[in-house]
Amino acid sequence: MAATRDIVASYRGPGRVVRRMLAQGPREDRNLIFLMVGCLLFFVAQTPRLAREAVETDQDLGMLMGASLMALIFIAPLLLYLLAGLTWLVGRLLRTGMSPFGARLALFWAFLASSPLVLLWGLTAGFIGPGIEMTLTGMLWFGIFAWFWIGGLRAAARAEA
Repeated sequence: MAATRDIVASYRGPGRVVRRMLAQGPREDRNLIFLMVGCLLFFVAQTPRLAREAVETDQDLGMLMGASLMALIFIAPLLLYLLAGLTWLVGRLLRTGMSPFGARLALFWAFLASSPLVLLWGLTAGFIGPGIEMTLTGMLWFGIFAWFWIGGLRAAARAEA
């Protein structure tokens, strides 16, 4: 199934999507693509906010975008791999039977599947600015991300136990 259809399907049941992906066998190339496309979408989501910040503070937009690009394309993937490893270790201590691949898939898929809400957050940050709207949009993204991640972890633990 196409990734866009899987993203839409995740809003109905994230566990089913992760189970279906796990049934296709371990594919690290797919995990890496999910992670990098998610990071790219997060970078794109930052551009309206950065443009607003550049105008308000009279900073160079290129410098702001360069720093954001460095953080989201080079540093964030490393941190997300570390977080997936820690998640797997916690799962191992709890004897869930989840594989390291399953832990990475659950996290990276949740990161990518929740990215439409990050794009909405970026638009809110760029056009409305700091305030209750931006906070609520960020909280909505985090709630959906957590739901996708936990659902994916539960599916990975069940599928691989």
